Amino acid sequence: MHRHSFSDKRLIALACIAVVFTIALALYGRIPQSQAYYQFADHRSFFGIPNFFDVISNLPFLLVGIYGLLLFRKKTPSGCLPSLRSAYLTFFVGASLVAFGSGYFHLNPNDSTLVWDRLPMTISFMSFVAIIVGEYMNEAIAKKLLVPLLLLGIFSVVWWRFTDNNDGGDLRIYILVQFLPMLLIPFIIWLYPPTFEPNSYVWGLLFMYVLAKILELLDKPIFQILKVISGHTLKHIAAALGVLIFAIGLVRRRRRAA
Repeated sequence: MHRHSFSDKRLIALACIAVVFTIALALYGRIPQSQAYYQFADHRSFFGIPNFFDVISNLPFLLVGIYGLLLFRKKTPSGCLPSLRSAYLTFFVGASLVAFGSGYFHLNPNDSTLVWDRLPMTISFMSFVAIIVGEYMNEAIAKKLLVPLLLLGIFSVVWWRFTDNNDGGDLRIYILVQFLPMLLIPFIIWLYPPTFEPNSYVWGLLFMYVLAKILELLDKPIFQILKVISGHTLKHIAAALGVLIFAIGLVRRRRRAA
């Protein structure tokens, strides 16, 4: 178990990044959900299913989520912290639910259906944060953080919808929940010794997450070039592959020698 005092310079640096990011976001002002977001590139329907490829490309989330859960069916895999078993399980439950939430959203993209896309994603995001804190910083604290982090993630989506008076609502808390961890996690991996090695499986998940975001931004250009598949469809596949990489790591990683 890693133990660090609050005078730890690494912890202070991480806290400063978090505070600056949070203050900047607060001062920026309300960030509404753009309605242009729902204009995905591939609208083709097959077998009576609208936006077929954006819908069906969520199936890999269900497959990798179930695969991850099955790893725990008898005992905790060797590349996991037994005390954080619930965090790993929650991560894969969230990934499995993304298949249903995102699939439902893409059948009819709008503010109401987007809630069901984002809720399971925040479950996976927040449980992954707890896992990283446990594996790199402090196992006991990570265990205590899991439920508060999950509640914060759920609240970020609820708050966005609560503030939406047909004007896009306020996404700032959701942006904080989604992007601050992805900003902090690389620093945590860099600054703190890992519990398990190799680190490549965690880096692999992070790389696929970044790739998924890039593919999402390039949704229309990719569809215009490839004709048969859009950036958003590829985003789903890339993100699911990231979950698969991490799941494989839970079996193949080994505890780092003291």
